[in-house]
Amino acid sequence: MDVFGLVGNPVGHSLSPPMHEAAYDALDVNARYVTFEPSEGALDRAFAGSEALGIAGLNVTIPFKQRALELVEPDALAARIGAVNTVDFSGTPTGHNTDAVGATRALAHHDVPLDGRAVVVGAGGAGRAVSFGLADEGMSVAIANRTESRAHDLAADVPEATGHGLDALPDLLADADVLVNCTSVGMGEGDERPNETPVPAAALHGDLAVLDAVYSPLDTQLLRDARAAGATTVDGAWMLLYQGVAAFELWTGRDAPVDAMNEALRARV
Repeated sequence: MDVFGLVGNPVGHSLSPPMHEAAYDALDVNARYVTFEPSEGALDRAFAGSEALGIAGLNVTIPFKQRALELVEPDALAARIGAVNTVDFSGTPTGHNTDAVGATRALAHHDVPLDGRAVVVGAGGAGRAVSFGLADEGMSVAIANRTESRAHDLAADVPEATGHGLDALPDLLADADVLVNCTSVGMGEGDERPNETPVPAAALHGDLAVLDAVYSPLDTQLLRDARAAGATTVDGAWMLLYQGVAAFELWTGRDAPVDAMNEALRARV
């Protein structure tokens, strides 16, 4: 039996275990997915122990994505992003970042063309991954962040990208095709429906496709505003799903049972 898992701190809230277990059941894969919660200074020992015990692969989440980059052989995309969220222990441990493809596949699933102009809100880890993913698809990327200097720093790393403060969003969105929120603004617990949004509703329009990486709640204020403006909307569970799909396919070499994984994920969101 192969063992895969998630390493992070904390990990009790993770929706990855039921999603991956559903994939194993759907394809009759003899595998299990478990969670590990080492202390912040113990990731190197956790990786060494995982390799010694024959664990086949790990997903990596907060606060370990940057540290993981230093402990494995990263592929080109993970090295550019500066973070690893998936490790393959078959052979030399290799590091990958499936957050970027999670966003692009989520948009493609909704028939959103990945060309033209994209606006990414947030210059943190998710913003970095999504910016590189969209740029690699050929989109021009404008990055807007509360601290404008961080947006400029990220834009210097991403091909053909520009950095801006949040006050530039109305002008940036006027002729944009895709908007991705990579901040936690709008996140809430349980049945709460926060009314916070990082984007002025008046800046949204019907020619936009809007992906909100927040998946708790699924229906954020940003997505409600976007629907009201006639935009195409993509909730954050789609991005979470497709980063998991990419990890499954990387580890197993098989096409993921997307429908089964999506059903298991949405049953718990």
